[in-house]
Amino acid sequence: QVRLVESGGGSVQAGGSLRLSCAASGYIYRYYSMGWFRQAPGKEREGVAAIDSDGTTRYRDSVKGRFTISQGNAENTMSLQMDSLKPEDTAVYYCAARAGRGSWLLEYMYSDWGQGTQVTVSS
Repeated sequence: QVRLVESGGGSVQAGGSLRLSCAASGYIYRYYSMGWFRQAPGKEREGVAAIDSDGTTRYRDSVKGRFTISQGNAENTMSLQMDSLKPEDTAVYYCAARAGRGSWLLEYMYSDWGQGTQVTVSS
């Protein structure tokens, strides 16, 4: 059974930093791409960043220059370094992974999801 496990969420003041990590287990192949989505209260889930197996990265405009996604040393692991955090970054952050190509923003492209980790940024 495939599992994605996130870690690193928490609470921080505006301007602070957090680092999220995600590790997949039970998947015998290398994912084509892994990404982070987030969902704030009362809002739809949205894509934050993604990284393909070749190292190509993608970000939503609102986090460019502040967030950095990177592959981990082990296969099917990744991290999201979040700097200069803002209150509007407050959300539950989900790790997701997909085996095939397609738009990184489309949730249905991702076959495996983590349980989510809370990130709270206070002003």
